[in-house]
Amino acid sequence: MQIVLDLPESTFSALRLSPAEYIDEMRRAAAVKWYEMRRISQGKAAELCGVSRVQFVRILSDYRV
Repeated sequence: MQIVLDLPESTFSALRLSPAEYIDEMRRAAAVKWYEMRRISQGKAAELCGVSRVQFVRILSDYRV
C-alpha cells in the first residue's frame, strides 16, 4: 500500500535529509513509537522499518527505547 503526503520542502532542509532519508526516518520513528506504546510487536515494527528484528533492536537502542 502506498500513502502520499504533501510536505513543505523546508521540512527536508530543516532536518538536512533527502526525501528518501526523510521517509526512512518517518518509518523508523513510527515503528519505534508504536512498539513503545505496545501497539505493534517487535516483528511488525521491524517489518515496517524493512529490517531484521536484530537490526530493529539496534534502532530501539538508537532511540533509547
